[in-house]
Amino acid sequence: MNTRNSVYLGCSLDGYIAGPNGELDWLDIIPNPEGSDMGYVAFMEQVDALLMGRKTFETVLGFDVDWPYTKPVYVWSRTLEEIPASHEGKAFLVKGGVAEILEQIHAQGHYSLYIDGGQTVQSFLQADAIDDLTISTLPILLGDGVPLYGKLSESHRFELISSTVHLGQIVQNHYRRLRSTAVE
Repeated sequence: MNTRNSVYLGCSLDGYIAGPNGELDWLDIIPNPEGSDMGYVAFMEQVDALLMGRKTFETVLGFDVDWPYTKPVYVWSRTLEEIPASHEGKAFLVKGGVAEILEQIHAQGHYSLYIDGGQTVQSFLQADAIDDLTISTLPILLGDGVPLYGKLSESHRFELISSTVHLGQIVQNHYRRLRSTAVE
C-alpha cells in the first residue's frame, strides 16, 4: 500500500508557525475578502486522516468554531490519557514513536496523512517520514515562537513542485521529498 505523509502549514519569514505563546493571529494579517482557501480544500481531498500533536489539538479545541475536520484526527501525545468525550469518534489517541504510530494509523486503513503541529512535523522530519511540504510564507518576522524546522541528523533534499502567490503577498511552495532510487 502506498503511504504519503504531507505537511500544509503557514509560516513566518523567519520560520515560525506560531508566536512565542502559540499565537496564530498573525496568520490573518493579509486581507482575504474573497475567502480564498489557498488550496486547502484540494489538499484535504488528498488525505485520509490527520495526525497532530497534543498542543495543536488543544489549540484547535480552543477555537470558537465547530470541529473543523470531517476526516479522522489522530492525536499524538505522551501525556494525554484520553480524548475529551465531546470529540470521541472524531479524534483518536496514538502513542509511541513515529514508526509505531504510523503502524497504528495504517492499521485503521489511513495511508495518506496530513501531519500538523510543530513538534509532530519536526519529529517526522527527523525520522525522514515527510513526503510533501506545502508551506505558505507570510510577510512577517515574528522574532520568536514555535519553529517549523528543528535539527536534523542528516540533510533531506526536496524538489519544488509548484510555487503560487496568494492574495498578492503569501508565497505558497509545494515541495516533494527526493529519495534515492539507487539499488545497492
